[in-house]
Amino acid sequence: MLNSTNGLKYLTLGFIYMTALNCAAQSPSADKPHHTPGGFRNVHVYEENGFGDFVKWRRERAKKEIPGPESYHFPLAKNDPGFLKQNRDKNTVTWIGHATLLLQVAGYNILTDPHFSKRASPVQWAGPERVAPLGLALEELPPIDIVVISHDHYDSLDEQTIKKLRQRPGGEKTRFYIPLGLKNWFAIRGVDQVIEMDWWDRQRDGDLEIIAVPVQHWSKRSLFSRNKTLWAGWVINAKAFRFMFVGDTGYASHFKEIGEKLGPFDLAAIPIGAYEPRWFMKNHHVNPEEAVQIHKELRTQKSVAIHWGTFILTDEPLDEPPKRLASALQKNQIPQEDFLVPQHGQTLLLD
Repeated sequence: MLNSTNGLKYLTLGFIYMTALNCAAQSPSADKPHHTPGGFRNVHVYEENGFGDFVKWRRERAKKEIPGPESYHFPLAKNDPGFLKQNRDKNTVTWIGHATLLLQVAGYNILTDPHFSKRASPVQWAGPERVAPLGLALEELPPIDIVVISHDHYDSLDEQTIKKLRQRPGGEKTRFYIPLGLKNWFAIRGVDQVIEMDWWDRQRDGDLEIIAVPVQHWSKRSLFSRNKTLWAGWVINAKAFRFMFVGDTGYASHFKEIGEKLGPFDLAAIPIGAYEPRWFMKNHHVNPEEAVQIHKELRTQKSVAIHWGTFILTDEPLDEPPKRLASALQKNQIPQEDFLVPQHGQTLLLD
């Protein structure tokens, strides 16, 4: 059951969701269907959850036995920060937690949706608290060349982390790749090495090609900013390595299109958590079975599971996603080593 402390946390999270769910109908432009006069929209799903749906979910949630953070004890993998700081010739990926990965490829150090704070919240005194410890502390990171941001929600775009990355030695050289509409947010915080991209835009960064690709999600960071900024996945192509960071998404035909246009991939990072109740989350969060479908449609040799086991954001038990993923892989006759579930902090050698 929820205790009073958790009640405060979920009340704060409820406010975040509540402010995020006031929606207005917008008409897409003819040339880019995901653009609207005031922002952006999804192209494969038009129904949106309204305030009444949010209230229904919260009432249902209050009746459920939702395990608290004390119910989980995720093992922390022992990694080698010294190796990661010196490494410039081996391809690796390290799961730091939630949607945060350190990818080392072709001599570049790349972070996805970096989040190193205690809570996924606009404030650090309330809101969803980190259940598992950080797999790698911010000060243990190697110099970061590139950061990709999928969207503006608090569990993916963390203000304190962005500021600290900028303040690190050499942090002024870190390039941030972001979806359309977020550049001003970074500029206000003194971050000027920012490349803002629309879906299917391509950018060269030294030996890498970086491509923003469509996913099905939404954006909102303040009361009146719903879908004012874009959401995206990211493809990073090196000479001999192709990677896709799916970020946060519901299932849509985007992935088949991405696989056909840009695949096959050597590695994809695919979310597997934050999917219940299904009637409320389906359009914007995949479940493990849909994650397997994305794995197949991207035509990726290997995938790693992200967006689970770190923050309690939805109703499923925090340790359920890997179990359902294993069942879905077995049903699809896919070896489990082809869709890996790393421990927090685990580094995988990709060569």
